Amino acid sequence: MEKNILDKIATYGDYAIELQRGLTAIPAISPSSGGEGEFDKALWLEAELRKLKFDDLTRIDCPQPEAKGGVRPNIIARYKGTGSSKTLWIMTHMDVVPPGELKLWKTDPYKLHVENGRLYGRGTEDNQQGLVASILTVRAMMECGYRPPVDIALLFNADEETGSTFGAGYVVNKHPEIFGKNDMFIVPDGGTPDATMIEVAEKSIMWLKIRTLGKQCHASTPEQGRNAFKAACELAVNLGALYKKFNKKDKLYDPPVSTFEPTKKEANVPNVNTIPGEDVFYLDSRVMPCYKLAEVKAEIKKHAKKIEKKHKVRISFESVQEGQAAPPTPSGSEIVKVLTESIKKIHKSKAKPMGIGGGTVAAFFRRLKLPAVVYSKQDEVMHQPNEYCILDNLIGDAKVFAVTAMNIKP
Repeated sequence: MEKNILDKIATYGDYAIELQRGLTAIPAISPSSGGEGEFDKALWLEAELRKLKFDDLTRIDCPQPEAKGGVRPNIIARYKGTGSSKTLWIMTHMDVVPPGELKLWKTDPYKLHVENGRLYGRGTEDNQQGLVASILTVRAMMECGYRPPVDIALLFNADEETGSTFGAGYVVNKHPEIFGKNDMFIVPDGGTPDATMIEVAEKSIMWLKIRTLGKQCHASTPEQGRNAFKAACELAVNLGALYKKFNKKDKLYDPPVSTFEPTKKEANVPNVNTIPGEDVFYLDSRVMPCYKLAEVKAEIKKHAKKIEKKHKVRISFESVQEGQAAPPTPSGSEIVKVLTESIKKIHKSKAKPMGIGGGTVAAFFRRLKLPAVVYSKQDEVMHQPNEYCILDNLIGDAKVFAVTAMNIKP
């Protein structure tokens, strides 16, 4: 039966392209990024899913007045197995990021362009590759008359690109009862071109907006003011000491250390001959789970106090994003073992569990103490102009999901 299902998936190239074409044509951008949300895309996707006659198809709408329809939709499509003691969830997201500078695109970002086995368009890789692959997996089982040993549930979420408050976060917080204690998750929203990464852990994340207040004056008489920019620059450099303070290494992660990097810089004065009395920069911290973010923040404030005293300025902090790392998925868990073997069978690759510095929606499920892995074979061109998905990778993902589902023990 496995061969029949894999052979069936291999015939779905045209079907995959048509799904990608329909999805790409419907921008699903968060209202906070200037869009209307996923409402239209969800309606189109629901219609496609109904054609396949899942055992159960439901929608969980999270209210948001700013979005079209006043909601951010989340869809669950369930295909029942021969036993329902556990569910294998394949979770993808419907929303996309804006296209950015249109002049950098060679084609219309919302009109699928197929060339040399690549499908170009905004969202084709992030996250429509995984989304379409999950549908192909279940369709093949349906057409082959096969029921897996456990339920398969496809979860299509909203709002992944802007924090998941209206997506996975809402579903987990408001409807935790839909997840069983033996459930497990594949999140095909990240990966490598050689299919060797199974992401099982993430670092804690902390983004800080750091504001320095001094006193503005003419640049020819600096003694009459307090240069907020100079003080902020010194603080940004001094925060490099965080690397030595929080220096634990773990080879599971790439890079294997915590990172603390000043990034965005807001404009201060518009002219050259004025010393700025206010300055703002941002710090992006990705912290090993063994450290509490409160510890890191306290150390940052210690450095700031010294700068305040030296330059006679005031420094304040505003949290832009902050999240303590979720417990990692154990490398020896069933989903990791079975997925590893499936990747080996389909791609002849030796995949291994890894940790990353970025955050994914897998963390929401890990906090429920459910094993979740992030896996896909992709070039990682997400958010870039001329984003593309390789059709063979999409078909390969569907095959990996199918073999995995067939080998989960009931």
